[in-house]
Amino acid sequence: MHRMLKIEWDAVAGVLAAVIAIVLHLLHVIETEVLSVITLVLLAAMFLRSLRSEHGQRRIAAGVDRGERLLGQLARSAKPPDVLVIGPRDLRQASADFSRNAKGDMVWFNVCLSMFERQPLFDALLRPAIENPAVAAITFVLDEGQRPRWERDVLPKVSACSGAGKVADPVWTSLPEDVSFILADTLAGGSTECLLSFWGEPFMARGVGRDVPRYIFHVTGHSELVERLAELGRGHRLSG
Repeated sequence: MHRMLKIEWDAVAGVLAAVIAIVLHLLHVIETEVLSVITLVLLAAMFLRSLRSEHGQRRIAAGVDRGERLLGQLARSAKPPDVLVIGPRDLRQASADFSRNAKGDMVWFNVCLSMFERQPLFDALLRPAIENPAVAAITFVLDEGQRPRWERDVLPKVSACSGAGKVADPVWTSLPEDVSFILADTLAGGSTECLLSFWGEPFMARGVGRDVPRYIFHVTGHSELVERLAELGRGHRLSG
């Protein structure tokens, strides 16, 4: 049924009429003048059909053009988000992906070193950055109170990684801020992005003897917040 609906019946009728007219002319049933009239009528019908088809194609083309313009306007007006919230289920994967996609110099500012006590977490979060060949240097800006934890729990693990030489001695300073972030350029877009987190509830969960990140914020490259965080890191690196 669907195929039958697609058949152009006016064209079929025209062909049948032409065939019948020729047969009748050969049988001398109709005269040449009548055959000429039938031919002219068929030609006129074919011309009208062509005009109708051309008009339909123009309407379709105009509709496509309007759709393309509308999609272009929507794309120009749509603004990508400045910040993406990452929850507990995606936390480890997002952090690992950020380290693997980083390049150039990375800054780890005021991060909680307790999350590196366990080897699996160290391997998932920090090792990808150390062993990423696109990362040239890794600088930690840490509070003085974390120095024992760095020397006891983190430095031995760093020394066991290939590329450990890119991890500079931490910048030790006083960090009263509750903000923590990892800042780096990205391989994909070339822009500077960061993973931002905050100490305390509800962003940090209190575990047994350590704070564990619960929510982090992926700040994209076009956000003005990236430059502000970069300035914060530079200021403490200079003071340290």
